[in-house]
Amino acid sequence: MENTTPPILAVSDFIALTNQTLEYAYPNVAIEGEVSGFKINQNKYVFFDLKDETGSIGCFMTVWQLRSAIEDGMKVVVVAVPKLTNWGKFSLTVQTVRPSGEGSLKKSFELLKTRLEKEGLFAIERKRPLPPMPRYLAVISSTQAAGYADFIKILDDRWGGLRVDVAHVQVQGKEAPDQMIRALRYFNTKEELPEVIVLIRGGGSADDLSAFNDEPLVREIAASRIPTLVGVGHETDISLADLAADMRAATPSNAAQIVVPDKNEIALRLEHRMIGAAAQLSQEIDRRREAIMARLDAAVNAIKRQQDRYFSQLEFRRQVLNELDPNKVLQRGYAIIRGKLAVGQSIEIETNSKIAITEVRHVKNKA
Repeated sequence: MENTTPPILAVSDFIALTNQTLEYAYPNVAIEGEVSGFKINQNKYVFFDLKDETGSIGCFMTVWQLRSAIEDGMKVVVVAVPKLTNWGKFSLTVQTVRPSGEGSLKKSFELLKTRLEKEGLFAIERKRPLPPMPRYLAVISSTQAAGYADFIKILDDRWGGLRVDVAHVQVQGKEAPDQMIRALRYFNTKEELPEVIVLIRGGGSADDLSAFNDEPLVREIAASRIPTLVGVGHETDISLADLAADMRAATPSNAAQIVVPDKNEIALRLEHRMIGAAAQLSQEIDRRREAIMARLDAAVNAIKRQQDRYFSQLEFRRQVLNELDPNKVLQRGYAIIRGKLAVGQSIEIETNSKIAITEVRHVKNKA
């Protein structure tokens, strides 16, 4: 009878052989289950069990790999490497974990939202206004998506002539958050910074939009040096990326309407301003003309008054001179004596109608 006794292995060799076999057969696995016993040790290591109705398996990962908020009772999908530990315990070394199903997605959203709100990431006072007429935009989106096409069309229709740099990224799936983070960092480190960064994608299911609830992505948006505008999904869809951005748009089309003004509205507004300015200018000209005419009338009246006073004084002086006319004096009965008033001297006496020559016989002084 043939000897079938298996080779005797050291414990460490058996563990290594088992892990080698697992690595060959299952380089990684995706498993869906319910979280149980979730805990974080030393703010570095994450432990939890993944279970269903009949089974349970331990999971291990680092905190930095945990990009969604999870808690006991949530349904999740983990991508992990099965491994036998040196202590003989079989577990999953988790690479990624994400909520599964609408209920778990909503719960994860609320948990992370509450935590980030407490940190002040969504505070109104930290949000910056967007420039009213930007000349240079950065867009992060999938250039193959309908939402991106709508955004570009409306952007060109409303304003045009802009410089638009586009980072083509995945906007759903496990690779999407890291691609968007790299795009944000790229635009934030350019020598010439864009005036606004716009993140957009069209509608989809809660699972499709879950990339925009990724914690590192949300933090990267909040940390951006450049003002951010996020337009994701439909009007009723609100992501954590929306809340962290400086401004939220209801849709990609609405993002285009927000980020640039409508050139037709601007032209109409300018026309109204020009009409208003022309009316104001006309009113100002009329007002100044009336003021000038009033000042001219006042000056003319002042000159006339001065002239009247001058002529009045001139007439008075003429009358005085007229009264002092010697002939006028003679007409009033006075006489003019010409000659030396001395006894024996001849003098001439002129009256109004006659001239007499006589001799002075007596002179005396007035008392």
